[in-house]
Amino acid sequence: MTSVDFQERLQARAEPAGLTIPTRLFASLETYYHLLARWNARINLTALELSPLSDAAVDRLFIEPMSAARFLPKLPRPSWFDIGSGGGSPAIPLLLASPPLQLTMVESRQRKAAFLREAVRTLELAAVVETQRFEDLPISEQSRAGLVTARAVRVDATFLDTVSKMLCPLGTLALFGVRSIDSNLLSRACLSPDAQVELLSGAGQLTLLRHVPRGTRVG
Repeated sequence: MTSVDFQERLQARAEPAGLTIPTRLFASLETYYHLLARWNARINLTALELSPLSDAAVDRLFIEPMSAARFLPKLPRPSWFDIGSGGGSPAIPLLLASPPLQLTMVESRQRKAAFLREAVRTLELAAVVETQRFEDLPISEQSRAGLVTARAVRVDATFLDTVSKMLCPLGTLALFGVRSIDSNLLSRACLSPDAQVELLSGAGQLTLLRHVPRGTRVG
């Protein structure tokens, strides 16, 4: 696939989502794609078809994360944890499309973490990779983040309670591919529904939740 072909594919899939991809991003996105395809031939980073690049892969890996950047609220802190970063999406395309954020990708599997570090180095990203379970990540008051993202995770009490400890007050949890969450679990974790949007027509669900600890004043 040539650079022109790649750019045309992204533009064609971006149009139905009402997304305009800045010209400055295409080179980085293409570099990420080729790196992902090369590593995916050796380790399982994604089940999506990369060679040739399918429409489903373009939508999931590139269009959804870049669309999500438009819906993120103003964050109280620029720090950001991406949980279970795997093949780097949504985190890497979202980082490229967002204002400057301080990204930490959390990936417990060593080989996937090695890929993420290679992507950070190659793309010269302002990001770090932590190789451990997100539940074991040491969190201090100073390291609590303004944003936590995750895709297609099991949203249970353990997950939400851990995320609530990772977020600073009024921080945002952005969940890709999650449509419904038990309201009792949200209340226990002090997470309040903020918005729910479709990143693509009929697909690409993004759920935004805000961390509102009891006693927090919401302006």
